[in-house]
Amino acid sequence: MTIALTDRTEMAENGESSSDDMFELLYDIVPEGFKGEVVEGAIHMTPQRSTHWEIIADVFLQLTMHFGRGSKIMSDVRLDLPGDGNNFAPDLFKLPDDAKPNEKGRWRHEDVEFILEVISRGTADSDYGKKKAAYAAGEIPLYLIADPYTGRCHLHTLPKDGEYWGNLTVKFGQPVDLTDTVLGMTLQTDRFPRD
Repeated sequence: MTIALTDRTEMAENGESSSDDMFELLYDIVPEGFKGEVVEGAIHMTPQRSTHWEIIADVFLQLTMHFGRGSKIMSDVRLDLPGDGNNFAPDLFKLPDDAKPNEKGRWRHEDVEFILEVISRGTADSDYGKKKAAYAAGEIPLYLIADPYTGRCHLHTLPKDGEYWGNLTVKFGQPVDLTDTVLGMTLQTDRFPRD
């Protein structure tokens, strides 16, 4: 594989977005079976695992059953967030039915109601730290981390001033009560596998 590096100064002079260029590079260099994202300007690649996908699929099915087949639920789709070089591809995110993509065809973080990230060993620091901070800065109402290594879910709510002020931790097997949130449902975790 050959990777051509371009001078960022040249890209800026041409009016090109370095974030767009980095994401285009991801399409060329991320091998099948891996996920790639840009977090604070650094490219992160992690292998996809069965456990990871099973949790994502379970949450996707629960959301689809609650909101209907036509609901806007995305997985591994680019989402630009506040901060330099924060171009994530969340494991799963939900938008309201009336959400529309921006002029570049991308979903706006301002419209996102819920994000799920499933921890991988290589992404744990980012999911618990940098990404959590970016989601809070973007005022994402609900950020759920599912950690198959500890068997726990961490729900972050009430984003304000770049932080989440509401936090709830439950063990896999316990429901995550979202009835008083924009989702208005309870998320079951009894089928979440552990690593």
